Amino acid sequence: MDQKDASAELLADLCTLTRRAEPQRVPVRVWFMSGVERVTFPDGATAVFKYARPPFNREDQALRMARTRGVPVPRVHASAQREGWLGMLMDDLGEPVREADNSDGAAAAVALHAARPVTVLPLLDEARLAALPARALDHLDHLRKADRWPDTGDVEATLDRLAQAAGVRARGADLAPFGWVHSEFHPTSLHISHRGWRLLDLARAFTGPGLLDLASWHGTLDDPDPTRLRQLLETYVASGGTPDAFTERGGLPAEAWALGWHRVWAVEWFMEQAIRWINDPTTDPAYLKVVRRHLTDAVRLLEA
Repeated sequence: MDQKDASAELLADLCTLTRRAEPQRVPVRVWFMSGVERVTFPDGATAVFKYARPPFNREDQALRMARTRGVPVPRVHASAQREGWLGMLMDDLGEPVREADNSDGAAAAVALHAARPVTVLPLLDEARLAALPARALDHLDHLRKADRWPDTGDVEATLDRLAQAAGVRARGADLAPFGWVHSEFHPTSLHISHRGWRLLDLARAFTGPGLLDLASWHGTLDDPDPTRLRQLLETYVASGGTPDAFTERGGLPAEAWALGWHRVWAVEWFMEQAIRWINDPTTDPAYLKVVRRHLTDAVRLLEA
């Protein structure tokens, strides 16, 4: 089922579930794996319609679980599945009044990390964190067998270095904060209104080291900055986060550990996308460029 058909059929199912007539649709953000639209029903009521294909098609479960645990998230009115595609009707939060700042991010991270964990989310504990470089090597092997990613001996060598160091450097992954991890935690993940904030985009939430959220807050376009992350950690603890956030892990300062492992986590995810979820050889040069940059950062930060 293609995206256009999937979104149309899912919206029809959702209208049936909520006993509403077909609405008008206005795209907000759409790419080939997911889409967000604002829909307006004949009575003037509005909602947000979000649809997604794997691996983003379990967000309704994450949002509902987070809401029951007191995390401020949009309410899911109804959800449906068709041939692996997920569709949701959610609260329309309107336009944000401002962008989220570091204080907002720290407060949101505290609330999420304090929520009672759930067993149905994927787990990234110490052993699984240490296995990420080996998983990335497996992805590289599959890419090469598909006659893709040639001349990547440097990528293999760097992943080998990280794999050798991973057992030591992953130590402390299970220290607090350990539990809910948003995984795509950026200022755009928070909606700020006059009524407060709501946490968005929990499609890839998992159970693991909460420091990975804080490491992702400033994005990955700029060089990783341990000093800036340390300042965010201080704001996080001052906002009610556990002081254990400052604890050294794997023989490294918390900020270097978090930034380094976040880059390793991103590399494994990008490589899995390249071979499994997107699987488009035309995107290989862009993905390979990002992977090389993140690997360079990871080796430096993790002192591998």
